[in-house]
Amino acid sequence: MSNLFSRLTPGEHVVRLAVCVEDQEPARATLPVSVEGRGDLDDLIAPEPKFFENFAFLLGIGLAQKVSYGLMCLRSPAAASDGGARYTGRVWDLDRGALTPAGAERAAELIGNWESTRFLDAYGVQTGDENDVEAIYPRHVYTVL
Repeated sequence: MSNLFSRLTPGEHVVRLAVCVEDQEPARATLPVSVEGRGDLDDLIAPEPKFFENFAFLLGIGLAQKVSYGLMCLRSPAAASDGGARYTGRVWDLDRGALTPAGAERAAELIGNWESTRFLDAYGVQTGDENDVEAIYPRHVYTVL
């Protein structure tokens, strides 16, 4: 999760997760995350405490169970350069214990119409992903645990 949190810009973000195991109904979790600061390593990242444990538990199940599948979505405030959209959206496919970044087209296809949202290519969030630049947790992530 540190690779996800470390790229968040200041503002209010929402991470949604849906995990299916075999033929069961999907389990869902929503995690609001506030980021305060100037967009540097000293930013304060604060996931909503009452939702954090449930989200982390469900994510752990999805990554540990090789028969699981699902989606993780991130909705963030848009930057001025995002073409007038109010939000940006990124999506990761969960399959066989791995979160795979989805491209913008795939994200739009999977999610459909999120009002005022421009979909962007997702980035690697698991250690060992080719886009992973942090092999250990950034120091500012420890302030939220």
